Amino acid sequence: MSRLGVELAAGVTRFAVRAPAADMVWLCCFDDAGETRHAMTRQGPNWTLELPGALTGLHYGYRAAGEWAPSRGLWFDPAKLLVDPRALELDRRFVQDPRLAQFGADTADIVPRAVVPAPLEPVLPQPAHFAPGGLVYEVNVRAFTKLHPDVPEDMRGTVAALAHPAVLAHLKKLHVSAVELMPIVAWIDERHLTPLGLVNAWGYNPVAMMALDPGLCSGGVAELRATVAALHAEGIGVLLDVVFNHTGESDTQGGVVSLRGLDNAAYSHAPDGTLINDTGCGNTLNFANPAVRDLVLDAMRHFVTACGVDGFRFDLAPVLARGPGFDPAAPIFAAIAADPVLSTRVMIAEPWDVGPGGYQLGNFPSNWLEWNDRFRDDVRRFWRGDEGIGTLATRLAGSSDVFGPVQPGAACRSVNFLAAHDGFTLADTVSYENRHNWANGENNRDGHGENYSWNHGAEGTTDDPQIRAARKADLKAMLGTLFASTGTVMLTAGDEFGRTQHGNNNAYCQDNAIGWVDWESRDRELEDHVAALAGERARHLHWFRRFPEPIRWLRPDGQDISVADWENAQSAGFVYETAAATFRVTVDRNRRDVRVSVPERLL
Repeated sequence: MSRLGVELAAGVTRFAVRAPAADMVWLCCFDDAGETRHAMTRQGPNWTLELPGALTGLHYGYRAAGEWAPSRGLWFDPAKLLVDPRALELDRRFVQDPRLAQFGADTADIVPRAVVPAPLEPVLPQPAHFAPGGLVYEVNVRAFTKLHPDVPEDMRGTVAALAHPAVLAHLKKLHVSAVELMPIVAWIDERHLTPLGLVNAWGYNPVAMMALDPGLCSGGVAELRATVAALHAEGIGVLLDVVFNHTGESDTQGGVVSLRGLDNAAYSHAPDGTLINDTGCGNTLNFANPAVRDLVLDAMRHFVTACGVDGFRFDLAPVLARGPGFDPAAPIFAAIAADPVLSTRVMIAEPWDVGPGGYQLGNFPSNWLEWNDRFRDDVRRFWRGDEGIGTLATRLAGSSDVFGPVQPGAACRSVNFLAAHDGFTLADTVSYENRHNWANGENNRDGHGENYSWNHGAEGTTDDPQIRAARKADLKAMLGTLFASTGTVMLTAGDEFGRTQHGNNNAYCQDNAIGWVDWESRDRELEDHVAALAGERARHLHWFRRFPEPIRWLRPDGQDISVADWENAQSAGFVYETAAATFRVTVDRNRRDVRVSVPERLL
């Protein structure tokens, strides 16, 4: 048997797991009577076993024996129950516990058991429900509906809630092209959070790459599949934010929960054997190892064929191409491009990590999209007043200085955004000059220190009508810039109606009112304004997929713009239009205004 994971076939259930350096591996089956261990058989680097019958619903895990020598990358401890790296369902959420890292401490009572899933027919192949140039809507699944008044309380904060009619209506109002779901696979809290009484609320600390988190998706594959189908029925695609750069086993003080206790070579190590930490999370998956690439490719295929998702956003994407340095011709890119399932999906890179040479904006494959943080920073700086019109024009035109010229028939690869899950919310960007992360328990040291933000003279909430009006004008100016820009645009859920995190720019551990979307106090006028911007863009999407050329560049007074105008830091704005004036964008910093004109329509 070469296929890893669990397979139901011909009256038997087959189990296979990779553990090349182990001396022995056991399949551990759980029922009301307790745990039953079955010795597995080595087949090359893998261990296999067949049990009679179709064991759908069986709860299982693995134990592995061998040498315990962490300094040499050997973490075998038969007291540790290990989660199948290819588990598709789990019976509970992960919990952080000191025993996970203590040699000889049994963990069977705290580690989730994998569940043998019932067979499902593959989803019928369809083209991806997304076209570059559209609106990607970033969603924290739990935070998005936890306070939604129209969603039944027992459904709030789940994947299923995304298919509720009230949620679908909101997405359609905004003309969302695709939702981008922040991580929904099973994760574990970081060690330092538990003593602080905090939890990981974002999910960027996975253990099982294919198993949906039971707290978000208790219905497993069937729940995600039904939700995707409901979104597709409304013309909305589904992208999964996936974390393939590290796992929640963390650094050498972390637990032995899955890969570490089976195949520690899945992690990148320096020549002296120490863990490489290009992620800032304690470990880094080793994409120079074919077994890691196979695991990731299998995970992606699973979510496409079993759930029908339309694509993926890769957290800290340079890790996928490290070996150990970033290689734009890395094997993973060719493997995805050659795969009949994955080659048709949307691929979006977060093009940076924290390792050497980790900033790789513009260096991913030509058919991938990339988060463009330079758009975010430069737009903020322009409307704050410390960036010139030349830089803003470059960002509006698709950032060709980053991505190069767009090839004939292709679309701009930039994903333009003003705010994302990490950093200030959009409303907080014009309300706070400094981060306010005290609730995170790190003495306000965590989170970005430079946010290119401003507060109009008052830090945080204010009743001053002039300040409130100025902030709203700036929000509309930035949103107008976003929806006028060439490329794909992204909006984080709640930014369309002024959500706040009260100055917390790193709310990853705030599973509470700080991080939850507040539907009751939303700014409905701003929401309607964003819906109008999005609707106009959606009706004329062809103007935004790539920069229209030839273009005339003008001053706001209609005169041709000069080099001196471009270089003058005091220049208030510019106009660009097609030769026949069928498409025009006007930017006026003094009036806090961005307008897009199309035939008989004015935005």
